[in-house]
Amino acid sequence: MTPSKDTDTDSHKAYWRANLTLVFWCLLVWFVVSFGFGILLLEPLNQIKIAGFKLGFWFAQQGSIYTFVILIFFYAYQMNKLDKKFNVDDGEG
Repeated sequence: MTPSKDTDTDSHKAYWRANLTLVFWCLLVWFVVSFGFGILLLEPLNQIKIAGFKLGFWFAQQGSIYTFVILIFFYAYQMNKLDKKFNVDDGEG
């Protein structure tokens, strides 16, 4: 039995909805870390020191970059799971 065109369309929409939800949450985390911790909460975080560096300064200079790199790997991992769930994986890996 071949899936109907409506089923394919619904599956396609569900896949993209899940993809956009994942992108939204990743961007939200990155925004909170880079803008929230690096700019808005700079002064309160600067009261905390780790290894001699103010925490607010560290988030502004390094934390957002590290978070972005971690989010790239997280996104790739989650997308592989999503691709398999919706049967759109390329069969590699």
